[in-house]
Formats: sequence, C-alpha cells, structure tokens
Amino acid sequence: MSQTTVVTAAKEPSLWAGGRSPYNVSYGKMMIWFFLLSDALTFGAFLISYGTTRFFSAVWPDPNQVFKSFPFMGEHNLPLLFVSLMTFILIMSSVTMVLAVHAGHYNDKKNVAKWLLWTIVGGICFLACQAWEWTHLGSECIKAWSSNPSEISHSLWGSFTDMSIPADEFKHFFGDKSQAFVAANHDVALQSTHNFFNYFFTITGFHGGHVTSGVIFNILILVNTVNGVYERRGHYEMVEKIGLYWHFVDLVWVFVFTCFYLL
Repeated sequence: MSQTTVVTAAKEPSLWAGGRSPYNVSYGKMMIWFFLLSDALTFGAFLISYGTTRFFSAVWPDPNQVFKSFPFMGEHNLPLLFVSLMTFILIMSSVTMVLAVHAGHYNDKKNVAKWLLWTIVGGICFLACQAWEWTHLGSECIKAWSSNPSEISHSLWGSFTDMSIPADEFKHFFGDKSQAFVAANHDVALQSTHNFFNYFFTITGFHGGHVTSGVIFNILILVNTVNGVYERRGHYEMVEKIGLYWHFVDLVWVFVFTCFYLL
C-alpha cells in the first residue's frame, strides 16, 4: 500500500516543472505587478525627498493659500475646491475601469467598450484640470518672482537666493501665522517657496505623465475591443492588466493629494 502511494506521488506533476505558472497567474499580469512595484518605489523616493525637505524647512507655503483658485471664479477664496473636483474625477474614472474589467470577465464586449470610453473621458478631464492648474500657478510664480521677462524661466527653476525680491511679492503663498516670519526672513521663505514649487511641478508632472500614458493605453485597448480582438481570444485579460495600471495611478494621486494639498 505504501509502495503504491510513493509511486503515485512521484508521477504527480510538479508546479515548478514548467508549462504553467506556479502562482496561477499569467506572465503578463505578473510583469505588470513587477512594473508597478518599481514605479511605486520611484514615486516613494520623490515623496520622501519632498517630505524631508519640508520637515527641515523653517516655513512652508500654505496649501489653503496656494490652491484657492477655481476656473472662472475670479479672486474668490475657494481653498482646495478645484483639486477636490480633480480627485473626484480621477476616482470616478477608477470606478468606470472596475466596471470595464467586470464586463470583461463576462466577455461583454459592448459594456467593456462603454466603460473604457468613460474612463478615457475621465482621464482627459483630469489632465485638462491639471493643465489649468499648472498654467495658473505658473502665472502666479512669474508674477511673484519676476518682473523682467528675461528672468521668467530662471525664476521658476533656478536659485532665487541671489535675487532681490520684496517679501510682499510672494508672501501671499503663506498663511497668516507665517507672515511675520516671511517678512523677517526673506531669503529663507523665498527658498522654501522655490523648493515647494519645484517639487510640486516635478511630482505632479511625473504623475500627469502616467495619466497621459494610461489614457493612450486605454484608447488602444478600446480600439482592440471594438475590433473584436479580445473577443476572438476568448478573454479580456488585457483590460484587466491596464486596469491595474490605472488603479495604481489613482492610488498614487491619493498620496500626492495628501502631501501637497492637505498637509
């Protein structure tokens, strides 16, 4: 009896013998997870650098002062309202992606195409909002830091410690509690403002590049769906893989939102 058991066990195929994944997951899906892990480390490095710089800075711009504008609302003080709209749009695009993946599990071509289209619309709307915010903040930086057109590019990305700029020109980026410090420590406050906007444009730009890539990928997937590529394959795994990427982009935005807009 024991000899039969040994022989049977020896004939059972090993999970590591080849021909199938020992983790019961496709090669493509495993690779997208590896990519997302490496990308998370990159975003983490950016945010940790930002947090370290902010921690060791004596003063820092107040998000309620920096992000208080809303399109077509003039000079109304509406702190964080516009970025809340951006966040809502991105979260809803994540919901539509979930619905697209769910429809793919049932080989429902029509609904996969419909929800992918809505995801693309959400991504484009988010990018349009980010473009307006960048344009607005860029004009604010130029107005605060440079009255000479030849110094505009320098004032956005260079060092400001050698520029004689009145404190009144940029102290509106800080809260009321910091006004006295800004007036008394002009160079320190100016460098903190410079660091804030350098990190802001770099990190949100890096995230915006990911959203742009996600929109392009979704458009390609939508075209393949409409052409029946995945229907002929018998599965919509590609929709699920791009869905993982899109959810990752949304998750990263939660951390960016927290670090730049809330804290």
